[in-house]
Amino acid sequence: TTVLALSQLVGLALALAATAALGSAPPNAADLAWGAAAGVCGAAGLAALYTALATTVVAVASPVAAVVGAVIPVALGVASGERPGTLAWAGIATALPAIVLLTAGPGSAPGSGSPRRAALLGAGAGVGFGLFFFAVSRTSPGSGLWPLVAARVSTISLVCLVAVVGGRSLRPARDGIGALLASGALDMGANIAFLLASRTGMLSVAAAVAALYPGPTVLLARIVLRERLTALRIAGLVLALA
Repeated sequence: TTVLALSQLVGLALALAATAALGSAPPNAADLAWGAAAGVCGAAGLAALYTALATTVVAVASPVAAVVGAVIPVALGVASGERPGTLAWAGIATALPAIVLLTAGPGSAPGSGSPRRAALLGAGAGVGFGLFFFAVSRTSPGSGLWPLVAARVSTISLVCLVAVVGGRSLRPARDGIGALLASGALDMGANIAFLLASRTGMLSVAAAVAALYPGPTVLLARIVLRERLTALRIAGLVLALA
């Protein structure tokens, strides 16, 4: 809860600074509403994912969350009238197994929760992420980054409410401040990039490419943490590159 709330606060500060630098015109109510809805969906997705990672079988929850989070915006994009070309459909079809392979990992220890609960929580996380992508893509180009400001405000409000009701402290550990600041800034940077991508092209394509984020994570784990690349993850990297 602390990491989520404070990292989102860092993202809010960055979004406000970027909005001021760009000199965006005040947004309309619809854009703010879509942004706020995106924030609620994203927060719900993160809560479900964190719960799954902490209490269930990670090897089940993570792939389900990633695939569902990709399929939903692709389906909603097509339903809203997008028509990807043949090559784009081939890329989307290749991305889905790549996501599964990249997020595949060893099973958790016995007693960490049932695979069914892991799948349900993973699906819930994926739905939240997918709806976040869709809601952000519905905002108008003239609104600038204001929808992301609204998203962060709604997320922070929701997380703080949960913390107050649950009696949880939001005071961060001192040795984690640097990582917290970096995660908040990088998260907002990624959201800005996705917002621009969805406004430039089709949501279905942008969402499929964005869902390949486990690829860089796997490579960083190899380079920084010296984790071994399994055959499945190597296959996932090859598909992701394709």
